[in-house]
Amino acid sequence: QVQLVESGGGLVQAGGSLRLSCAASGRTFRNYILGWFRQSPGKEREFVAAIRSTGGSTNYADSVKGRFTISRDNALKTVYLQMNTLKPEDTAIYYCAFRGDSSIIPMTSIGYNYWGQGTQVTVSS
Repeated sequence: QVQLVESGGGLVQAGGSLRLSCAASGRTFRNYILGWFRQSPGKEREFVAAIRSTGGSTNYADSVKGRFTISRDNALKTVYLQMNTLKPEDTAIYYCAFRGDSSIIPMTSIGYNYWGQGTQVTVSS
């Protein structure tokens, strides 16, 4: 089992920044992918960004490229999502998720078998 705990959500004005954190604990894996997803009311959960534990390869949704940056601290088993130039449409519950490693980082939720409880991000206009 892997436990994921997100933090760092909140209310921010458009154009502002937030940094989300996700701490993983429990079963130890050598190679894995940690991802961020989000879901807003009435919409399906969507991929935001993901990073591999080894090599540091990343993948981003087009909607956040150039504004969001995902990073990791393997020693702390923590992944971060730095969100800049936030827009009202970024408002959602943000979820951290864990999956086994793969050569290509998929931009779907397929394969992610551990999820955090989510943290609310609200961007006011």
